[in-house]
Amino acid sequence: MEASVFDSAYNKLISQEDLSVDEPPRHSNQEKQQVSLSMVGPASTWDPKRVLEITLAVLAAVLLAVDIGLGVYYNHLTDEPRKVESINRELATLHKTYNAASQRRHESQKRLAEETRQQQITKWQLEHQTIRSKDYKKQADKIQLDIAVLKSHLPMLNEGCRRCSPGWTLINSACYFFSFSDRYSRRSWQEARQFCNKHGSDLVVVDTSEKQMIINQLINHHQDPSMSITQSGFWIGLRDVEEEGVWRWLKGTRLIEGYWNDGEPNNSGNENCAATYPRDNPFKGWNDAPCSYNLKWICEMPAN
Repeated sequence: MEASVFDSAYNKLISQEDLSVDEPPRHSNQEKQQVSLSMVGPASTWDPKRVLEITLAVLAAVLLAVDIGLGVYYNHLTDEPRKVESINRELATLHKTYNAASQRRHESQKRLAEETRQQQITKWQLEHQTIRSKDYKKQADKIQLDIAVLKSHLPMLNEGCRRCSPGWTLINSACYFFSFSDRYSRRSWQEARQFCNKHGSDLVVVDTSEKQMIINQLINHHQDPSMSITQSGFWIGLRDVEEEGVWRWLKGTRLIEGYWNDGEPNNSGNENCAATYPRDNPFKGWNDAPCSYNLKWICEMPAN
């Protein structure tokens, strides 16, 4: 637009120049002669008209360049809102995509957490069932052992009914009484012996490993799990009251082979009487204890 204005001004100037050339001469002959004389002299290097034309042409070119630059700049300015709008649309699309991805991620995390929780519950159930299976196996093994013990006792019970008093057990041609029943309260060593003497017997003499194993098996089978090991012992007919450290049976026979637990006898607190306890190893079943301590007991007498 500005270039066309300058082009019009330029054309107007040129037209005026042409009009001034075509005007009829207003000077006298003398002036013509002077002009003709001046023209005879050396020619001027720069023609003012030509200089003006060049200047106006350069100015027009500059104005045209400025006009083009302004047009480009204007077009650039008018393109900015469209670019901003396009960027905003892209940002909106990206934001929507991000929100959708975040939602999917959140849902996946929830599903993962639920699956993890279910797996943990399944693991706990498996551990619980494993423990229960082990408990059931222990109970089944104990039942099998009880059955085996009862079967082994059947011959003794059948024979014992003929050769032992009621409540007594026949073992290798001898009758034994175990105070397993709760109606027999625990007693001191001397009181336990008095009970045996009242029934025509005495506290048991464990003078063979076979007898120790049978007695240990029986008291293990009838052990009360709620009782501590210190209260689960049974008095036997062995003590060292006459000479400390010299253990003798009731008839004065000196102990030859004992089945003491590790570290026993230790005579801790005047422990002069012996008792046998339910232990896994039958050859470590004996402890020394104070004779006044209250325990169960085992009586022995010959069979009929």
